[in-house]
Amino acid sequence: MTDKPNFHPERLALLADLNAAQYLTEGLLTGKEDVPAIALNRITEPLPYEGESRAELDPVRALIDDAMYEFRDDRPTTADAWLAPRLHAALRLTRREAADRRFWNYLALGVAPDYVVWRHLSEPRKKQEESSGPPKVAVDRFRGPAYKQAFARLWWTAELFRNGPDYAPVVTVCGNQDMLNTALRMDVIDHRPTAQAMVRLLERGTVTTGREANALAAAVNASAATLMYDVLAPDAERDGRPSLEWVESAESAPAVPRRDLPVGPYEEKAPERSVDALVDHFAELFAGAPVRGRTGTEEETGGEV
Repeated sequence: MTDKPNFHPERLALLADLNAAQYLTEGLLTGKEDVPAIALNRITEPLPYEGESRAELDPVRALIDDAMYEFRDDRPTTADAWLAPRLHAALRLTRREAADRRFWNYLALGVAPDYVVWRHLSEPRKKQEESSGPPKVAVDRFRGPAYKQAFARLWWTAELFRNGPDYAPVVTVCGNQDMLNTALRMDVIDHRPTAQAMVRLLERGTVTTGREANALAAAVNASAATLMYDVLAPDAERDGRPSLEWVESAESAPAVPRRDLPVGPYEEKAPERSVDALVDHFAELFAGAPVRGRTGTEEETGGEV
C-alpha cells in the first residue's frame, strides 16, 4: 500500500496541475507505488504566506496521521466527520486561498498520498468484473474539483456547513456521504439558512438514508430555480472581519483538539427564524420527492458512492 512520503519540507506549498499530473501513475492510483517526494518538492511553488505558522506542514500531517489511526478498524468513510472540521481549523484558509487547486494538489501528493489511497481506494470488484482492472483511486481525488478532491471536499464542507463557530453541523453532514457529495455541487448551499435547514432534517431523522439525501438535495435545488431562498429566509448580513481575524490569529492558536470539536470563526450564526422557515419548506418538498424504495414512489434517484 502507498506509504507516507519519505521526505517532508517544513512548509506547505503549491503544486500546479500540470506538474501534479506526472505523478498520477497507475502504480500510485492502485496503491502499489509511493510518490517520489524529493523530486516532487523540487517543482513546487511557495505559499504567499510561507512565513506564517499556518504554512507549517507537520501539524497538518500529524492530524492526518491521527485520523488514519483513529479509524484504522472502521470503514475509511467514517473518518470524514472527524477530519473535516479539524482540517478546516488547522489550515485557517481564506476562501480565496482555498479556491487555489494548487494547494490541494500539494496536500494530496506532497503531504498525504497515503491518506488519499487509504480513504478513496475503490472497493474490490466482484469476480465477474475483474477484467476491468484492480481497485484504484480516481484521479480527481488527487487533482480535481472541490467537490471531489480528497481534502478540498472536506474543507469546503466544513466552510459551508459550519454555523458560525459551531462545527457540529459539519459532523452531521459528513455522516451521510450522499448529502456531502451532492450538496457540495449545489450553488444554493452557499446560502447559510439553506445549508442549516438541510442539516436539521438530517438531525431530526426526517432524512436518513443516502437515497433520501439525494432526493432532498434534488428537490431543494429544483425549488431554488423558482423560489429565492434569500428572500424567503434572509441571512444575517455577512461581516468578513471575524473570518479574517480568525485566520490572522493562527499565530497564537493552540493545537487543534482531537477529542472535542474545534471552534471556528466567531461569525454570527444563521438566523433561527430563517432556518425554521426553510426546514418547514424543505420538509414539504421532501414529502413529495421521489425516493427509490419508498412506498408509493416509482421514480429513482441516483447517488454518488
